Formats: sequence, C-alpha cells, structure tokens
Amino acid sequence: MSPLPPQILISGDQLGHLLRSTRKGLKLSQTAIANRLNLSQNRVSYLELHPDTLSFSQLLAWCSALGLDLRLGARDTATALDSDAAEW
Repeated sequence: MSPLPPQILISGDQLGHLLRSTRKGLKLSQTAIANRLNLSQNRVSYLELHPDTLSFSQLLAWCSALGLDLRLGARDTATALDSDAAEW
C-alpha cells in the first residue's frame, strides 16, 4: 500500500472510513486487527461503524496497529473557513 497522504478529519464518520480503508488497504481482516488490539472482531466492526465511541487510548493503539500517526496542529485560515459547519 502506498503511503497515505495527511487527512483532515472533521467528523467521526470520516475517522471510521479512514480506519476501515487503511485496514483493507493493508489487507488485514477485522479479526487480525482485533487480535492486535486485544478486542473481539465484533467490537472492531462496531468501532469502525461508530468511531465516536473509541477512547483516546484505543484510537492511539489502532493508529499504531495500522502504522498511522495521529497529529494535531493549528488549522490554517482556508481550512477553518471551509469547516465552519464542522461538528464541534
């Protein structure tokens, strides 16, 4: 899988899609990720569909299992204007 470009996420649904698509891009099953995270396959499925229920520590572990970095930074002006309707 080619490196994933940085993603700007403004909703939980986007996070779920990113986790799922990255997992599939790595050709990993939900069971394989579940084993890495010490979760059940059913729980992984649920969390991919409901990422807003992920704890911060679960999100960090999931990112690590998929080889993703979680980065925070100041929003640039153009992005801030485009996302005024974001879920905050």
